[in-house]
Amino acid sequence: MDKKTLHIFLGPVIFGFCLLFLHPLFSFKAAVAIGLTAWMGLWWILHPVDIAVTALLPIGVNALFNLVPASHIISQYFSEIVVLLVGSDLVSLTWTNTGLDKRLAIKALCFIGPSMKQQIIVWLVACTLLSALLPNVVVAMLMCPIAVSMLKFVGEEDISTSKVAIPILLAVAWGSGIGGFGSPLGGAANLTAISYLERIIGHEFMYIDWMVRFLPLLFIVMLLNIAILLMMPQPIKRLADTKEYFDKLNSELPKVGRGEAISFVLFAGATVLAFARPLFAASLPAMRPAYVFFIAGLLTFVLKDEHSEVLLKWKQAEKGLMWGMFFLFAGGLALGRLVTETGAAQRLAELITILPLAGGIETISIFVVFSTFLSEISSNTAAASIAIPVVQSIAQQMALNPIPYIMAVIVAVNCAYILPLSTRAIPVSYGLNPSNLFRYGLRLTLLNIILTTVIGYVIMRYIPAFSQF
Repeated sequence: MDKKTLHIFLGPVIFGFCLLFLHPLFSFKAAVAIGLTAWMGLWWILHPVDIAVTALLPIGVNALFNLVPASHIISQYFSEIVVLLVGSDLVSLTWTNTGLDKRLAIKALCFIGPSMKQQIIVWLVACTLLSALLPNVVVAMLMCPIAVSMLKFVGEEDISTSKVAIPILLAVAWGSGIGGFGSPLGGAANLTAISYLERIIGHEFMYIDWMVRFLPLLFIVMLLNIAILLMMPQPIKRLADTKEYFDKLNSELPKVGRGEAISFVLFAGATVLAFARPLFAASLPAMRPAYVFFIAGLLTFVLKDEHSEVLLKWKQAEKGLMWGMFFLFAGGLALGRLVTETGAAQRLAELITILPLAGGIETISIFVVFSTFLSEISSNTAAASIAIPVVQSIAQQMALNPIPYIMAVIVAVNCAYILPLSTRAIPVSYGLNPSNLFRYGLRLTLLNIILTTVIGYVIMRYIPAFSQF
């Protein structure tokens, strides 16, 4: 048996072990869901089959064991987020046709500079700041094609084997994820948290209160992310050539053509509309960001460039669309549905309540680990929906103020790094190896758990005003 065949068999084997040993603690369906999580996680790390193939497992396993209604799983493979990815990808495909990708790559290199350390810091900070204001998926879809275009322009043709690409794509993946808790606008998980906080404090929760408390925490977490990235092995200290060279290339670029301009306006316009949704949500309640990007994608088939050619033809779309990314992202959503709807996540929460918790640092640590685990195997919104009410209930049963514990949970559900699920699926689809995501993400996850636990304990013990609204 060769190594690849062994890795293929290891997936079903670990699945069977989970069914055998978890059945006394979980219902059969919940044990199947956890076993599938272990199976998919192992295959994503060892990569014996394509990551998109692994992402299709929830369909087959759910059909075999009849865990939840099939429509609940199938619908995830063309959910609203997948619609957003399709639309964004269609617009991005026009970049190559029009030359916009080359122009953006040169502009980015002129702005950021060729230093690898500077590249890493700027990519992570930029993604973090953007994801505080826009959905994490939108930020990852916005930044990944620009980063990949830049890397290919400097000679890194095979992104999947490029050592230079690893820290830059990790910076995009991590920054797009952690920035979500920087403001209430950063994601649905934050709005879920706000709804629970309003019930606790008994009055409207002001967004400025969120910013004042969470921006300092985001800054600390961001510094940890930067430190891990800068400590990674770097094969080169500078990208090819010098900043002056890219400045020269920038000056030699031809005048922006009509096709380039339209491609840019479609993407930038969709991004602005996604951010400005509160302004037109009342009059266009169904026009969510996903459909804004999808309509922009459809327009690429009818709008013409300066040569009277459409920006994108369907045959080009068939070959260029990142079908694997759609399946990978959808597979994570489907897995999350199985974990929640089979009761596996709720049972994990119930097991926490039997632990000898005293309300101190060990309690915060357990809550942070639990929330981080949920966020790794589902979306941060699903993790927040499960973890926050559990944490609130346990804290109130112990006659404790639940707010500092909930604040730690909010940070934890926004800091997932290990598996290629949710936002992390996008950089992986652009060439980031899942084994690298696991290798560096595991290290960062452990450090982030410690950091979040310590921050939560300090707030609870020494800065009580910080957790009062």
